Amino acid sequence: MKALSVVGYLVMAGSLVGLIAIKSLFSPSPFVITVQFVALTLITWARVTFGRRSFHPAANPTEGGLVTTGPYRFIRHPIYTAVCLFVTAGTAAHLSLPAILLCVLIWASSFARMLCEEQLLRVRYPEYRKYAASTARMIPLVF
Repeated sequence: MKALSVVGYLVMAGSLVGLIAIKSLFSPSPFVITVQFVALTLITWARVTFGRRSFHPAANPTEGGLVTTGPYRFIRHPIYTAVCLFVTAGTAAHLSLPAILLCVLIWASSFARMLCEEQLLRVRYPEYRKYAASTARMIPLVF
């Protein structure tokens, strides 16, 4: 699981660099800027809620207990959700086959990392099953 999560991380990072390289991540559109601002706000809220815990390229559950406050009260993966929202908005503003493929890679690698993390969290924190049963993965009341 950890190896797959590292691959997912590398694919996400490479795809983000690819979107920047082909100039398909940012847009002067007020709509895109607004959506991307919301995504950055969600990332910031999630990181502040998560606290001083470090980020790992591998899906390593951190010490300190399961975080279920802040955005984690509504969705289990707010950072992946925000990254997907951010890149989808940019890609939608620059529709091209390369941009769409890179966006799909980000979504797929985010989903792979989510599954890896969830499996590892279930092992580390037995209460994760109950939390997961009552919290959406990415979109409240939908998914």
